[in-house]
Amino acid sequence: MSLLNREPAVLVLADGTVHHGQAYGQTGTTLGEAVFTTGMTGYQETLTDPSYARQIIVQTFPHIGNTGVNTEDAESRAIFAAGYVVREAARVPSNWRSQRSLDDELDAQGVVGIQGVDTRAVTRHLRSAGSMKAGIFSGGAARRPLADLVAEVQAQPSMAGARLADEVSTESAYVVEPAEHGWEGEPLHTVVALDLGLKAATPRHLAARGIRLHVLPATSSFEDITALDPDGVFLSNGPGDPATADDQVALLRQVLDAGLPFFGICFGNQVFGRALGFGTYKLPFGHRGPNQPVMDKTTGRVEITSQNHGFAVDAPLGEPVMAPEAAYGRVEVSHWSLNDQVVEGLRLLDRPAFSVQFHPESAAGPHDSAPLFDRFIAMMTEQSSTSEGA
Repeated sequence: MSLLNREPAVLVLADGTVHHGQAYGQTGTTLGEAVFTTGMTGYQETLTDPSYARQIIVQTFPHIGNTGVNTEDAESRAIFAAGYVVREAARVPSNWRSQRSLDDELDAQGVVGIQGVDTRAVTRHLRSAGSMKAGIFSGGAARRPLADLVAEVQAQPSMAGARLADEVSTESAYVVEPAEHGWEGEPLHTVVALDLGLKAATPRHLAARGIRLHVLPATSSFEDITALDPDGVFLSNGPGDPATADDQVALLRQVLDAGLPFFGICFGNQVFGRALGFGTYKLPFGHRGPNQPVMDKTTGRVEITSQNHGFAVDAPLGEPVMAPEAAYGRVEVSHWSLNDQVVEGLRLLDRPAFSVQFHPESAAGPHDSAPLFDRFIAMMTEQSSTSEGA
């Protein structure tokens, strides 16, 4: 599809701010929460991250689409983002792995986008005013009265209170075998992963380290988990407000009560925080991009991490404290953001359980945090040795 002579398009924010451009991807109307991401690369992985469900992604990097799209780099079965905003769209992709243009991919998946927008100006506005409801209107929809467009944007549901993990989760269980990812020999451990918006890179990381992974839908029960006799349980990333995840919180408490080793990332970190009795809250504009500095208390190292979250856990930094749900013992904030001191990880000191808010699977992004998968495996190995000794 040519990027020349495209239909007019407008990005409309809930406060009445308007940015004009041209249609990109499918022509039409889309609504969602406008958020920005600071990645210079990895736009395909960004678009296919289920954590962006019902959000309009604003790319701060000005030139998008130059490497095209391929089948291998998709992080989920579809693009779950509500819309896409770029400054300068590549007219022709140029990369040996490219199979089609990003424009064609957006159009084929029904994603309404806009190009020709000063995305850095949009980002500066969102940094001061906060992420907000927005809409992209292209073609005939862009010619409607502005007051009508603003009213439609404002009338959409808020991200606060949105329950979305069930919408992006797998519909049926499946297994990822270590042998499929280069592991030789018998699996080291069996892990059950609850898919709250799982990215494809996470099973690959675990399987390559010798883990047989059973991926279950977000609505699965504790009985579904124990029926597989796992050595550990994993809760994935995902979209929406963690305050709506009561079912997953109750499930995780059963996992912790059973003494099963636990590892969670992103949404899984927020569910873990709630299970321990902490609250969660919505960040003004969130953390999104593969360049977020985090302090790891365990190693004393600063790691550059890939992040995508608009909510966070409200827990105290510093010395360990008793979990508000006292049965789980002592808990500490194991990681925190060096930009704004937001909690980026939790660790129980009296039970085998930890979580991080960022994405150690690094698709796309740096590999600084990949050893967290090894930490999880070491935890399961130690727990298994302790159980055998008992």
